[in-house]
Amino acid sequence: MHILIVQARVKAEFIDAFKQATAINASNSAKEPGVARFDFLQQQDDPAKFVLYEVYRDAAAPAKHKQTAHYNAWVEKVSHMFEEPRTRAVYTNVFPAGEAG
Repeated sequence: MHILIVQARVKAEFIDAFKQATAINASNSAKEPGVARFDFLQQQDDPAKFVLYEVYRDAAAPAKHKQTAHYNAWVEKVSHMFEEPRTRAVYTNVFPAGEAG
């Protein structure tokens, strides 16, 4: 599995709009054949902080995801909403081995 964790801090005035746009992207992303899991999380004690937990079936799937219409529509819609650049980190699951989690 190829696991990508994206962290974002959104400007307060865009929190609701970001949630709406990102929920649409996450819902469509979860339907992609290369996606095993696509979670959209909001931090409880700081509602401006969000995490995307993306689990791909192989290393090529994230690039395919970035070519989809829903991803590109999401980027266009939310690019001005970030307080600071979002961060990304790629992980490999250790346990359970070979599972989506």
